Amino acid sequence: MSEQRMAVLIDADNVPYSSIKEMLEEVAKNGTPTIKRIYADWTKPNANGWKAVLLENAITPIQQYSYTSGKNSSDSALIIDAMDILYGNQVDAFCIVSSDSDFTRLATRLRESGKKVMGIGEKKTPLPFITACDKFVYIEILKQKTLPSKSETKQKDGKKEVGPMNRVDQKLVTLLKESVGDLADDTGWTFLGELGNFLIKKKRDFDPRNYGFQKLLPLIKSTNEFDVDIRETTNKNTKHIYVKIKE
Repeated sequence: MSEQRMAVLIDADNVPYSSIKEMLEEVAKNGTPTIKRIYADWTKPNANGWKAVLLENAITPIQQYSYTSGKNSSDSALIIDAMDILYGNQVDAFCIVSSDSDFTRLATRLRESGKKVMGIGEKKTPLPFITACDKFVYIEILKQKTLPSKSETKQKDGKKEVGPMNRVDQKLVTLLKESVGDLADDTGWTFLGELGNFLIKKKRDFDPRNYGFQKLLPLIKSTNEFDVDIRETTNKNTKHIYVKIKE
């Protein structure tokens, strides 16, 4: 989804403000955020944390009063804005930042209109919203810069650090093997770049970082189930990587 104009619409009630920098960096990897809006009832104390980061990140706050107790009116405001942006044909793609399943139909509708939809939310995000997006990224992995230990947690400077959200298990290995098999040429080799895109189509929230790896190749190597072939190209700075199921 690179080099696309993107509308970034943030549901302030359902994501933490402490990760806004990492969230916007993730968006920038997938396109150019030409519209950035955030929705909340800014008269409420629980929105105070967001106020300090809005100017720093050039995000436009949209005020939406809660007319009924217990209902999140920001949802409807975000949906209306998204449809206005869609019909105005102002962007090529959308990023919906929320952990709320109420945006499932919105994501589906945007994709029906030919727009790419990226979702960002917490691990608690319901599956229907995740699968309605073209790609979904968990907030919990955005601050993960290095490989965690093999254990679920580790100690550093006396503090407990959380390891990867998911383990490299047989279910993942099966997914990788089936995907490599689906794409393999007559000799059994699969282009790594094509494999990465194919995995996201199969599993919208697939991301090597969920398993503690920054890239797909180290994740594949960790399973010890695949051969790797790095091939030279006419450009000495570019190499093509292929993988094959071990016999």
